[in-house]
Amino acid sequence: MTGRMLSEKTGGIGWMTFSNPAKRNAMSLEMWGAMAEILRDFQADPAIRVVVMQGDGDKAFVSGADISQFEKSRADADAAAAYAKVSDGARAALAALDKPLIALIRGYCMGGGLGIAMTADLRFAASDSKFGIPAANLGIAYSQDNLRRLVNLVGPSVAKDILFSARRLDAEEALRVGLINRVVAPEALEEAVRSYATTLTEKAPLSQRASKAIVNELMKPESQQDSAMMRGHVETCFNSADYTEGRKAFMEKRPPVFQGR
Repeated sequence: MTGRMLSEKTGGIGWMTFSNPAKRNAMSLEMWGAMAEILRDFQADPAIRVVVMQGDGDKAFVSGADISQFEKSRADADAAAAYAKVSDGARAALAALDKPLIALIRGYCMGGGLGIAMTADLRFAASDSKFGIPAANLGIAYSQDNLRRLVNLVGPSVAKDILFSARRLDAEEALRVGLINRVVAPEALEEAVRSYATTLTEKAPLSQRASKAIVNELMKPESQQDSAMMRGHVETCFNSADYTEGRKAFMEKRPPVFQGR
């Protein structure tokens, strides 16, 4: 079994599920390719306002790469390059998603799986979930992109603690250090995420897109920030029909109905 990716669209929410439960949802080459296709579909669909990604079952979010494939898919430099092209395409699709992205986390969220979860804008986790980066147990180093996200979330000192010790954090500690946003009882987690995501579908898409783009840009060194891009997002919002609708709804004391334009 190489695993598969599942997708569903319900009420403005795109659900993407990593499904390889026999291997704690380890990512196969086929899953990386399907992941990119699902994300591009969600990005192109104006009816989808929010994306939620989750692991299949309650044992793990994603446990990292499916190492059993490496003998074939990374047997030599050419094979490794072909593998990287597919997995990098999925990561690029994640980075290109301009809609709110939520990671729904159950069970273990370790290593490469945590790397995927950290690409989300928000992380909601079950109270019995576990987090960690086992690089120091394996003699490897993680990429600068993953470590930049980790440092941005928890700060340099906590990031070093997590990396140096390779220890596992429970959900409460992960929440306290800023690695995740919310802890929910396992049986209530899906409904909590669904309720929150539904709330986001009712907000102004252009405003959310601007906020995501500008906050992400502000995480870069000031000398590398694209000020024109950030100003453009602000101007787009002020010139939008949604801004007119928001003002009108406020004056009429009714919920706004945003169209994303």
